[in-house]
Amino acid sequence: MRDQAERTIGHLYPKVTGPDGTQHTVIAWIWARTVNSPNPANPIEVPLVRSWWLNKKKGSEAWIEARVVGRKIHYEVHNDANGPKGDDDGTIKHGKGARSVADGTPFTYDYVREAGKRGELGAHLIAVVAEGARGRLYLSPTAEQAAAAAVDRPDSSIDADVPTNPRWFSPPAYGLTKFSDLFTNRQLVALTTLSDLVADAREKVRDDALAAGLPKGDRLENGGTGAEAYADAVATYLALAVSRETNASSSSCGWDSSLQKIRNVFSRQAIPMAWDYAEANVFSTWSGGFITQIDGMADAIDRLPAGRRSTARQADASTRDYSGAVISTDPPYYDNIGYSDLSDFFYVWLRRSLSTIHSKTVGTMLTPKFEELVANPYRHDGKAGAEKFFIEGFNSVFARVREGADPNVPLTVYYAYKQQEANAEGTSSTGWHTLLDGLIDSGWEITATWPMRTEMSGRLIGSNANALASSIVLACRPRPSDAPTTTRRAFVAALKAELPEALRTLMQGAIAPVDLAQAAIGPGISVFSRYSRVREADGSDMSVKDALLLVNATLDEVIGEQESDFDPDTRFAVKWYRQYGWTQENSGIADQLARSSDTSIGALERGGIFEAKGGKARLLSPTQLEGAWDVSADERVSVWEATVRLAAVMAKHGADQVASLLPSVQTRVNLDAVKELGFLLFHEAEKKRDTKDAILFNGLVSAWGDVNEQARKHAGTPRAVQQAFDFDEDGD
Repeated sequence: MRDQAERTIGHLYPKVTGPDGTQHTVIAWIWARTVNSPNPANPIEVPLVRSWWLNKKKGSEAWIEARVVGRKIHYEVHNDANGPKGDDDGTIKHGKGARSVADGTPFTYDYVREAGKRGELGAHLIAVVAEGARGRLYLSPTAEQAAAAAVDRPDSSIDADVPTNPRWFSPPAYGLTKFSDLFTNRQLVALTTLSDLVADAREKVRDDALAAGLPKGDRLENGGTGAEAYADAVATYLALAVSRETNASSSSCGWDSSLQKIRNVFSRQAIPMAWDYAEANVFSTWSGGFITQIDGMADAIDRLPAGRRSTARQADASTRDYSGAVISTDPPYYDNIGYSDLSDFFYVWLRRSLSTIHSKTVGTMLTPKFEELVANPYRHDGKAGAEKFFIEGFNSVFARVREGADPNVPLTVYYAYKQQEANAEGTSSTGWHTLLDGLIDSGWEITATWPMRTEMSGRLIGSNANALASSIVLACRPRPSDAPTTTRRAFVAALKAELPEALRTLMQGAIAPVDLAQAAIGPGISVFSRYSRVREADGSDMSVKDALLLVNATLDEVIGEQESDFDPDTRFAVKWYRQYGWTQENSGIADQLARSSDTSIGALERGGIFEAKGGKARLLSPTQLEGAWDVSADERVSVWEATVRLAAVMAKHGADQVASLLPSVQTRVNLDAVKELGFLLFHEAEKKRDTKDAILFNGLVSAWGDVNEQARKHAGTPRAVQQAFDFDEDGD
């Protein structure tokens, strides 16, 4: 397919000439959307660029310089570290609007939106990324490369409307209202060519299968197992590969200057408006190339447990029979993801490729929408209607499952939505309330929760963000019909009796601090859900929302109790951090706090964690403690110093260096106390909304098990020891 497509349209993807005159295969063309400047005295076409940097890796930096030459913008790529910084880097900033690169004239997003709706957005080729002998080459654009992309728009069957929900779809606000508008003309030519070749490939596979002796048989859609069905199966995988290619071949793809690769459309569950975008070479073997999609799918298929015949069926979750079934489900997340609307980005291409192969499955123009169980206010007459639709549907599903549930096998429900999503009251999210309410009201008792590593560390939504590292699995069993009722006071007493020990067990395990609050829901809501109802003082039923608040309060108490077990310097540092963080404060306050913690400013300074001068005092920050550390020579080592130093070393130098320090550290402080302080500091950073510190301490504790294992290996390796002093002949 790839080779046939290249014979047909390969001329649209010319090689590029390097500085030495050699030819190189292009990996990606970098484009910038353009708009006419609003300055009536200088209304030239100006680029909308998020960042001019192509590569920020030290030693191989590359960036784009834009200069006005006559009435046009000229772009030149520089391969050095002297590129723009701060507000000079780019011409359009989120929340700030845009400016003309020609004369600095500012203009708003609304100006760009209106221009887009009038069809006045253009595009400039601003750089070319190519394959080099030792990596990527970053080259200035040429007229030849720009001309290769100037092709007519093909007739397309993907001209369906993009939904106008701005939460998940930004392009329609800028006039890009059709799915075909999310691709350049050259991308549409390539994708329609590949899509149409699926049918040709199917015919070849069928002929080969017949020649190999397979009976013709019925089509796959009708349950066939012969040559026709085999060809349908292979064609289905090929169509999926073309569909996957659209994720890397859209004008919503960006260029990642840190990883030096194309950033897919769906780095998060939304279709963004990309200002400068990367157009992949579908015939390249690098990111964005069609063959990389095929290779990835082939690797996955090779690992599938395809030892026996099986079937997958689509059914209405609220009406189907669950007798004898083992249920493990990842349910919809309230209003967090618009599954079907977002799926249409891929579906329009699958329908084009598979309309004669899976006619029943792709028979509709777009994916079905109305019965989808999400709280979509655009589909259900506003927020209240969406909430009502979701809750009623959600509860009916779990009630239906409860009717046929096997009491010997738990229902498992997966959820990857952070409990502490902020709202006005600072309480937990509607998604969590709805999930737990639905389970409990349907007669389920939640017996446990536990985090499972399901989230890729490099995903955009988690990069430099305090996002969940895991999905949370809830284990549920039918609550007995004669479950007792209780009072708020009795529930709180049971919570305080059972939850602390459960939380300590979690913290002693391999759980990451970022997941602790989620996992704590298990033992906490387990207490709540074992009762048929919990009565408030006024006789009303306690809500899941209020129960979660009590669980979180107990978590605060358990983590806070650890503080009294720390050494005096650490107790002081925790109190100071809680109030002032790493900022300076009056030395008099520091002296009072130190005395109340049974230490002194002098002792804290000797301990290497504090400084006081000129009437001001502050904790030494992690960046000040990330350097070399001779633990044995340190006069005064506190749990605080060990924790902050190790977290800083982990962030800068990695787990190996932390592991090499642990054997020495454990001769001075208790390593369990270091881990406990890591949990506490993560918790405090969360409350302060300090994402940087939260990531720092979460990183140390998350890797604690692996680091300790490495440390044991370090401890078993003899160190080089100087047996005697060597003096030279002069005695210097």
